[in-house]
Amino acid sequence: MSYCSYIETLGGGKKELHKNYHDKLYGFPIHDDNELFGRLILEINQAGLSWETILKKEQSFRKAYSNFNIKKIAGYTETDKERLLADAGIIRNKLKINAAIENAKTILTLQKEYGSFEKWLEHHHPKTKDEWVKLFKKTFRFTGGEIVNEFLMSIGYLRGAHSEDCPVHKEILMQNPMWASQK
Repeated sequence: MSYCSYIETLGGGKKELHKNYHDKLYGFPIHDDNELFGRLILEINQAGLSWETILKKEQSFRKAYSNFNIKKIAGYTETDKERLLADAGIIRNKLKINAAIENAKTILTLQKEYGSFEKWLEHHHPKTKDEWVKLFKKTFRFTGGEIVNEFLMSIGYLRGAHSEDCPVHKEILMQNPMWASQK
């Protein structure tokens, strides 16, 4: 069962929560570095948990992590780490919190070298999933195969976010020329 058809099996608030993400965000390109980084933070925090948990906590993540502002997060101190570890609105995992801070620092370096996080991604596109995973593991913290796969599908760099008969898939194809070149 594809993610697209899975949504139809959900009831009430769960369906609405997933459908909003599916119809408006999942697989669509993101051109703002802070939002790209925010999606990476969410994907990292989803590891070992349901995506529904992350969707429910997204606004809390946004608030706790300075609206995903890369420069601010890169400058987080021990006090900020303690604040995040005490925040019940997010996932309180020390490894994931440290990864967000270190990954923000890495993205600042990539921005200096490539102009933006998005341009760094574009520079390496296209790659296979395995090539992307190898690159992310070399570049970032807490980025295993599933995290990288979901992150790249969610921002339109890897296909598979939607089944081909999904109306959203067709909409994304019109907006995202990268998909046309992928198999």
